[in-house]
Amino acid sequence: MKPTRRTFLTGASALSAATLAGYGSSLAAFQASAANTSGYKAIVCLFFLGGLDGHDTVLPYDQASYDRYAEIRASLMGQYANMQGGSTRARDRLLPLNPTNAASFGTRQFALPEELSGIKSLFDDGNAAIVGNVGPLIQPLNRQQFEAETVPQPKRLFSHNDQQSTWMSSQPEGAQFGWGGRFADAALAAGANSGSQEFSTITSLGNELFLTGSDARPYQIGLDGAPEIDALNFFENDDGSGTQSEVYQKLRDHFEAMDFNSSNLIDRDVANAMRTALTTNETFNEAFESIQPFVTEFPGNFLGQQLQAVANTIAIRDALLVSRQVFFVAIGGFDTHSNQANDLPGLQSQIDGGVVAFYQAMQELGLGNDVTLFTASDFGRTLAINGDGTDHGWGSHHFVIGDAVQGGQIYGDMPPYDLGHDQDAGSGRLIPTMSVEQFAEPLGRWFGLNDAEIAAALPNLGNFGAGPTFV
Repeated sequence: MKPTRRTFLTGASALSAATLAGYGSSLAAFQASAANTSGYKAIVCLFFLGGLDGHDTVLPYDQASYDRYAEIRASLMGQYANMQGGSTRARDRLLPLNPTNAASFGTRQFALPEELSGIKSLFDDGNAAIVGNVGPLIQPLNRQQFEAETVPQPKRLFSHNDQQSTWMSSQPEGAQFGWGGRFADAALAAGANSGSQEFSTITSLGNELFLTGSDARPYQIGLDGAPEIDALNFFENDDGSGTQSEVYQKLRDHFEAMDFNSSNLIDRDVANAMRTALTTNETFNEAFESIQPFVTEFPGNFLGQQLQAVANTIAIRDALLVSRQVFFVAIGGFDTHSNQANDLPGLQSQIDGGVVAFYQAMQELGLGNDVTLFTASDFGRTLAINGDGTDHGWGSHHFVIGDAVQGGQIYGDMPPYDLGHDQDAGSGRLIPTMSVEQFAEPLGRWFGLNDAEIAAALPNLGNFGAGPTFV
């Protein structure tokens, strides 16, 4: 996914909001904090931009459900059949799941496509779980309540930007803080990352809402370290004349805004940010130089390189003096209104390769129990098709991966692969049966947060109760 002007502006606005609003609210919500910050723990959010088709990721496998699915999606299944190498959605090519809680679903069975064979192996080994039909909710909701509008519903459903924001912050576009940032806030208030809180929430994409808290501000890294200023690097080594070192110092003073003087609060904030960024990046890169290469080979695509950057950052955790971190990575291309049979399998292969490499890298670091990755997306997609693609949906199925995960299970509900049931908002759009807050709650508890901190980070959780204990 290439950065766009819109993604840049969205990230910049989130940072600006946090900068202006964060100073007066830093610790108020966490005065009674008792978060457990012993040891090291990290949460990694893998976001599928555009809306992942959960129906085409966790597929029906029992014959009756599969036949109905193939009937509803007949033209799309035909597109798959016409692909070179044949259809990876043919039932005899699917990878059947054998969850330890299979009895919860009666005679119904489920499978993953062969493009997710690595994640399937992690599931079989108990190191990955599937969480069914997750999505933004304000209160529990069924089809009748949705159609009658008798229960509050998330604002601006089916809108990419708004539902990305709602997933990350429980509010549509324009929100200031994300629950990943709020988790980091609680850890910081309890003394985590003392003296190096700038490395608490990290992304290689830009300033993401998910990572922004009152105190936690997203720190952006490159794929091979923190950004550097080429001019400073050029003049850093003295050529013997003294001139080069003098130029270096003047440039450094400029980038650190040493001669800057203004009474304007925003100007001063920008100057302080520039000054801090230079020294923070230098600290990061000094630690980065000590990295020992992983034996694991990461895919060369953008997602694989993002996950390698996260793995490298985790590898230098001790040098950065951190005990709690939250990361955000993303892959785009999931807005599959057309050409889904051609596009989605390749994206799923990228996900599988990147996630499996990341899991293996954590094994190399001995941190399999200390790093948990989860997936998220704008929304799911319709079960009904528009010819060769699908339209914007709502709930979807997601993965949680790591040795701390109570894996090999499917948590939550898996609505029928059919139309017109109680959780169908129309055209097979799944009304979520698990809220994002319920999905996030066990992650926060595993991260070390107490009840009060979780409630502050997830304001709608009280409408639902605790989430499943998948981690």
